[in-house]
Amino acid sequence: MSTVLLVEDEELNRVLVRAILARADTPAVHDADLLEAGSIADARSALAAHDVDLVLLDVNLPDGSGLSLAAELNEAPARPTVIALTASVLPHEKAAAMDAGCDAFLDKPYAAADLVSILANHLS
Repeated sequence: MSTVLLVEDEELNRVLVRAILARADTPAVHDADLLEAGSIADARSALAAHDVDLVLLDVNLPDGSGLSLAAELNEAPARPTVIALTASVLPHEKAAAMDAGCDAFLDKPYAAADLVSILANHLS
């Protein structure tokens, strides 16, 4: 079973992801353990306490840019897959996410099917 860390400061967005994963018909997605963090500091704590396979990472967080955390994760011995989540969809912003070490990019708002598909591709 995989562990997914959702780093998202908006509670409504966390509720949405929880619901999407709970209803997913893809076992790798539905059965994943979901951890949640509302800030970079909370994410660092979760990453220190748990083995995480995939990080869903909001780019704009209250205590800094999620891309700084993505760059830190590139140095981790057991580097998780990192998927950037953001409403910033300009080409240079996507390029910055990929340059920071993100493995994929999902635009907000996203369709549930798109989230499940990208998770299934990276958790399988």
